[in-house]
Amino acid sequence: MIFKKVHVYLYQGSVAFFYFLFWPFLYYFSRKPSRYVYMNRLRRAWGFVSSFMVGISYSFEFEQPIDWNKTYIVCANHTSNLDITAMSLLVKSNCCFMGKQELLDGLVTGLFFRSVDIPVNRESKIASFRAFKLAMERLENNVTMIIFPEATIPDSYPPHLHAFKNGPFRLAIEQKVPIIPVTSLNTWRVLWDNGLEHGSKPGVCNIFVHSPIETAHLTLDDADALRDKVHSIINNKFEG
Repeated sequence: MIFKKVHVYLYQGSVAFFYFLFWPFLYYFSRKPSRYVYMNRLRRAWGFVSSFMVGISYSFEFEQPIDWNKTYIVCANHTSNLDITAMSLLVKSNCCFMGKQELLDGLVTGLFFRSVDIPVNRESKIASFRAFKLAMERLENNVTMIIFPEATIPDSYPPHLHAFKNGPFRLAIEQKVPIIPVTSLNTWRVLWDNGLEHGSKPGVCNIFVHSPIETAHLTLDDADALRDKVHSIINNKFEG
């Protein structure tokens, strides 16, 4: 446990070091939406190198090849801060995250959620509506959306899959965008949540990418069924 506690501080230090090293470039790219694609590329590099320096890597297994020239909504389970890096590395096209409003105040996450990413204030229906309108605009502009439909990292340890919010599935149906379910199999074993409680360790984070689910033939009446289908796909793989 002492090693795990030391390791998590080494990881956090690595994240902070490379963030501040890349910050001038990240800041420049964050100033205009036309530069967000380069901000995403730098985010991938930052995530990869900050993990690699402390012995953390990512392995992706695909049920079928993904055409990243298309636009998707990527829905993944969420058990670790490493899931964010994993999704950044997974999506090869221009993308953005949708996450909770509190991420605006984060030292590292704030720059992203004031620019490329979309914060959601779930306590306000008006703010939530504006966030989803912005998400619709991004999808219309061929920006892939990454959403953790559990909305947060659940408190349970060892983790199990919690209920999904409806928003991503209504959004996918309204925009006729395929959903890619993604199962983060063991990131929690490397680093659970932010790592402060159980520490972290070097290891390989295994990510399973399921086949895209088409939504063009669906209506909003199918949103709950689509949500349950994606939940079942991820849960069966995660628990298996």
